[in-house]
Amino acid sequence: MTTAAPLVLNVDDNDGARYAKSRVLLHAGFDVIEAATGEGALDQVRTRRPALVLLDVKLPDINGIEVCSRIKRDPQTRSTLVLQTSAAAVQSLDKVRALDGGADSYLTEPIEPAELVANVRALLRLHRAEEALRDADRRKDQFLATLAHELRNPLAPIRNAVELMDPKYNAADAVVRDARMIARRQVEHLSRLVDDLLDVSRITHGKIALRMETVDIASAVATAVETNQPSIERKHHTLRVNMPDAPCAIRGDPIRVAQVIGNLLSNAAKYTPDGGAIELDVRVVDASVAIRVTDNGIGIPPAELGDVFNLFMQSADSLSRSEGGLGIGLSLARTLTELHGGSIEARSEGIGHGCEFVVWLPLALTPAYAAAVEHASKAAAPQSKRRVMIVDDSVDGAESMSVLLEMLGHKVCVMYDGASALSAAPEFKPEVVILDIGLPDLDGYQVARALRAQPATAGALLIALTGYGQESDRQRTRAAGFDHHLVKPASLEDVERVIAAHGANGQPRNPGFERRPDPAG
Repeated sequence: MTTAAPLVLNVDDNDGARYAKSRVLLHAGFDVIEAATGEGALDQVRTRRPALVLLDVKLPDINGIEVCSRIKRDPQTRSTLVLQTSAAAVQSLDKVRALDGGADSYLTEPIEPAELVANVRALLRLHRAEEALRDADRRKDQFLATLAHELRNPLAPIRNAVELMDPKYNAADAVVRDARMIARRQVEHLSRLVDDLLDVSRITHGKIALRMETVDIASAVATAVETNQPSIERKHHTLRVNMPDAPCAIRGDPIRVAQVIGNLLSNAAKYTPDGGAIELDVRVVDASVAIRVTDNGIGIPPAELGDVFNLFMQSADSLSRSEGGLGIGLSLARTLTELHGGSIEARSEGIGHGCEFVVWLPLALTPAYAAAVEHASKAAAPQSKRRVMIVDDSVDGAESMSVLLEMLGHKVCVMYDGASALSAAPEFKPEVVILDIGLPDLDGYQVARALRAQPATAGALLIALTGYGQESDRQRTRAAGFDHHLVKPASLEDVERVIAAHGANGQPRNPGFERRPDPAG
């Protein structure tokens, strides 16, 4: 995502000087607005909220030092940076007056363009650092308050349980047994909190060590589900787990992989109201294992999606509608995932629309997995092997899909741009073309139309494999002559299912299939 350029307000009553400074700042990549008076500057600061004000001392209505003082006294604008400038007030006493009045820096004119830009950038860097420190301090205070709350919460039921077990009360056996279970549950809860804190400390100091081995994902999922089953049952959630038919594995630490999945399930259980639905879906996509946890819980505001994996981060709305926690689980999940060479992402349509978390981990192509894929392909309905051309500028994506398709017996040709694909097609004569849309030269629509126009590929099965999945995108691919539209990341099963549904040379097994004509010709 592109960050907006900082907004700078340039205040000077001299048209020529103001124009020159604005040109320098614009050329340096800043957005610039202007004012020629003190009142105009104050109005712009209040309405446009610039990051920095380049403020001349000599103005026709209000002295620039007074303008700066008013900016800094106003609680709404006091964080605005002010770089005071002057061609007349160049004595040390003038600078002292300006800095005492609240200016963040002072330059005497004429100012060299490079010096002006360097000063503006330095002030903005300092401002960002101060903001980051203030934010970190705020999060620290919030975390300490949350930690105190979370540590005290289990103490009350533990104390009550201990009292109930005291012989002087002569409590019934059933009551004592329940009290013992209460104490055990709360001690386990405290243990998890302490373990999370220790993990954060180890990661922060670089002391966490992974015990790498081949990890069966099904086993890791089973461990994570078992750990979270009590909280899921307590809130009467429905949990659905979908696993691939073939066994899949990664290289990693089995305890830590289960912890990542468990943290996502725990997060879903916490932020989903009673009786909600949680789904854990595992798929093999190209050369990765995708572990997806979705819920129909309270969701995440769009403005907070970028911070959801930050340490001690908890939404204000989430805090009031969850079971608490320290805001550590998701941060740990991201760190542990990245230590395994993977990635994690969060998605939500906003408050009330639930959440989706997806973990991507590199697939270990073990002999067991290869044998399972081969067995599954042999057990499937008989089908002829095809000549498949993959056209994608993502080298890793294209190569990994090529390996998987070759394991199923297909003959595969890989191209990384549209022109190369069109050049190779007459000789290779692909029966199936898996075609990305966003190619570096010709786009996928152009390549599809050109393939339809070539006798050798006019009847080929064209599959769009793209990151665009709206209905309008599907209409465009149909109009360009594609037979199918798959959204990245598509699984091998999805691709093979599409291929298997069609006869040789792209003729449909389903007699109801009809290719839509290309209106462009």
